[in-house]
Amino acid sequence: MIGIDRMIRTVTATRYVTPLREGGSLPAIVEADDDGLYVLKFRGAGQGPKVLIAELLCGELARALGLPVPEIVLAELDPAIGRNEPHQEIQDLLAASAGLNLALDFLPGALAFDPLMVAAVEPALAARIIWFDALVTNVDRTPRNTNLLLWHRQLYLIDHGAALYFHYTWADWAERARGRFAQVKDHVLLPVAGDLRAVDAELAPLVTPELIERLVAAIPVSWLAAAETPFGAVAAQRAAYMAYLLERLTGPRHFVEEAIHARERL
Repeated sequence: MIGIDRMIRTVTATRYVTPLREGGSLPAIVEADDDGLYVLKFRGAGQGPKVLIAELLCGELARALGLPVPEIVLAELDPAIGRNEPHQEIQDLLAASAGLNLALDFLPGALAFDPLMVAAVEPALAARIIWFDALVTNVDRTPRNTNLLLWHRQLYLIDHGAALYFHYTWADWAERARGRFAQVKDHVLLPVAGDLRAVDAELAPLVTPELIERLVAAIPVSWLAAAETPFGAVAAQRAAYMAYLLERLTGPRHFVEEAIHARERL
């Protein structure tokens, strides 16, 4: 079902289960006070809170467009839960991440999507994922690193921390909002993408100013306050994220034309 009319839950991490060594930021599986298991992304990791901002904005935007994303929650962390962890690197990460972090529902038994299976992906779904990734400038959905999981025969989108990369500098961000996103040529699903113009006509009207405002309003104040930006106030940061996404959606959408041309060149 398409829509964003849901509350983003807050849980409290109660047990540090195990680190996930695949990512450079050392995410971990934790248990929370609702007895669920989550993949926790740490605010104190090297790239800082901007990764969590991108994860939250992009993950919830994908969900609003009807794309499959594990549930995203906010996770309160007390560093004491890792007191028995023998690795100093993890102890330091926990200490630097006290407070509010981001976590995704752990999908037990999920398998990483194999690029050799791309022909099995339904073309309309592939086109919707490509449109979304081009909108949010997600450079991290390639054959080398698909950031897709298969769980109960359903494809799930994960790991959007590398998207919205404009916010790492905020330089010329208003102009960059009109960018074509040439990196779409490397998208793992591009070879099987269906009608991208039809998908653009379907999805663009769904990303309304009201939706973007609700998404941006969900970013925790503590993350915005800790992020290095040229803006003095948290409200100004929220306004800039909203302006960027609205400008990106303003026609003509160059990122759509770039994706179409990349598909034609295959």
